[in-house]
Amino acid sequence: MNESSAPPRLTALIGAALLAAGRPVTARELADTLDLPEETVDRELEAFARTLTAANLGFVAEAVAGGWRLIVPPALAAQLAPLLAPPPLPALSSAALEVLAVIAYRQPVTRAEIEAMRGGSAGTVVTLQERELVKVMGRSDAVGGPLLYGTTARFLLDFGLGGLEDLPPFQDVGFSHLLRG
Repeated sequence: MNESSAPPRLTALIGAALLAAGRPVTARELADTLDLPEETVDRELEAFARTLTAANLGFVAEAVAGGWRLIVPPALAAQLAPLLAPPPLPALSSAALEVLAVIAYRQPVTRAEIEAMRGGSAGTVVTLQERELVKVMGRSDAVGGPLLYGTTARFLLDFGLGGLEDLPPFQDVGFSHLLRG
């Protein structure tokens, strides 16, 4: 079943690192920790993910936010919801999702630019900051130096994205189906 060419100890170390970290771990971090070439670790992470999926053990390795993490497959998560913590936050409002979409696709972007694109208030930026989905990335060179907003690694995690390049085409946006909770 193990398609990896790595010694069993390396496979075990990769699995242990992903489990213990509790956050996405990059191939570079693993390569530095294990004193191996990053290309070797990349190859072994891919093989490890395929092996876990084929073994159907109730957890899989997922590439997300520029790294790898262990997760419960979405097909099993609903049945295990009472055991999973913390309880999910209330769903984002459609206004918050619109603001988040503008920030994700146009970042870095000012509040005035968000409001101009939406044709309405960008007041939900505060909520998005509290949920760590957006952050201040600096100040614009425009008069008054308005704040520039962009998305965070938490945004990538919550939406199951490896990077911003994984966002669906702008015209197809429907964020509610992407939110993984």
